[in-house]
Amino acid sequence: MAEATLRETDAEIAKLIDDENRREHETMRLIASENYASAAVMAATGSCLTNKYSEGYAHKRYYEGQQVIDQVEELAIARLKKLFGATAAAGGEEDLHVNVQPYSGSPANLAVYMAFCKPGDVIMGLGLPAGGHLTHGHSVSITGKFFKSVPYGVRREDHRIDMDEVRKLAKEHQPKLLWAGTTAYPRTLDFKAFRAIADEVGAIFAADIAHISGLVVAGEHPSPFGIADVVTSTTHKTFRGPRGGMIFCKKMHAAAIDKAVFPGLQGGPHNHTTAGIAVAAKEAALPSFKPYAKAIVENAKELAQALVEKGFAVTTGGTDNHLMLIDVTSKGIAGKPAAQALDRAGIVANYNSVPFDPRKPFDPSGIRIGTPAVTSRGMGKSEMRTLAGWIDRVVSNASNAALIEKIAGEVRELCSGFPAPGIRV
Repeated sequence: MAEATLRETDAEIAKLIDDENRREHETMRLIASENYASAAVMAATGSCLTNKYSEGYAHKRYYEGQQVIDQVEELAIARLKKLFGATAAAGGEEDLHVNVQPYSGSPANLAVYMAFCKPGDVIMGLGLPAGGHLTHGHSVSITGKFFKSVPYGVRREDHRIDMDEVRKLAKEHQPKLLWAGTTAYPRTLDFKAFRAIADEVGAIFAADIAHISGLVVAGEHPSPFGIADVVTSTTHKTFRGPRGGMIFCKKMHAAAIDKAVFPGLQGGPHNHTTAGIAVAAKEAALPSFKPYAKAIVENAKELAQALVEKGFAVTTGGTDNHLMLIDVTSKGIAGKPAAQALDRAGIVANYNSVPFDPRKPFDPSGIRIGTPAVTSRGMGKSEMRTLAGWIDRVVSNASNAALIEKIAGEVRELCSGFPAPGIRV
């Protein structure tokens, strides 16, 4: 009914949605930060809850008519608290406060700065060229312009985070806020080691698990809960929810975090997104979620190994999580044209800098690929081996239009046997 109404109201947008629907079904989506939300999550986000304005928090709103909205937000919070509290090293859900109102991961991170820092304070995070996120203090981000950013990096010899360097920099610069979080780093994070450094210099320790929150829930990555002062995350990626953000913190920081989100940075929350988060949290508590997260990691390891065998320079030699970073220059091509050729073949990735990259960020040496979306479709190790072969053929023959078109057809054929969750074609 809703689809019919959209077609009658705006045929152009309806067609574009159909085109994207078909594209998401017919391609192998390897963007590490993308996934497929379930039909239930998308139904919640497309509901009448989008009509309601709800500045404030449950039972403390500035607008009337919140009887239903308060229940939606409280349900999302309760489910997340139970889900992530169960992963805590200590304290569990009893010392956990949750805010589900951030519009996405970046505003969630900004709220952490607003809660704990003043302009000019020293902050530390993994540098963008080493696999960190813009909002951890990069120079082009507001976080690098309003605060004194001291980035840490990875070792040149193995491209892994150098915890000795982190400690040395922290002791020298005395940061107010220390981040542990990544966007293009294929190994696990030692949250306890970061905690020890933060304690040594009196810093607030924040963990950004936007990419790995689903893996944390399933026990496929160490949990920062009970260790970090505050944890931020997006709600999609490996978690398979809508596009939103969430913040967890110890109860002693609850007031500061809540005030930073509203009224500090935002107006009314997106209630339809909150409902989608609640649905995703319920789905993540199902017995089927842990095998799915386990398969994400297994697929990533299989794909990384297959690419290494085909002569690709995979950063750190492999992966512990859902993604890998590949220097394609050994194949005689840069990252951007490689990603563009792969896209024409129905294999969707993004070009990406690699550690100590001599090339510019908009024309880097590498590509970043991840397995959350293809795993959600039910693909396994066999398909990862097939995929590695396609990647090798495309990257090695990027100008061969006929070959790329042939591979695109093979990709469509494979995808037809693995229906995408939530997608109807």
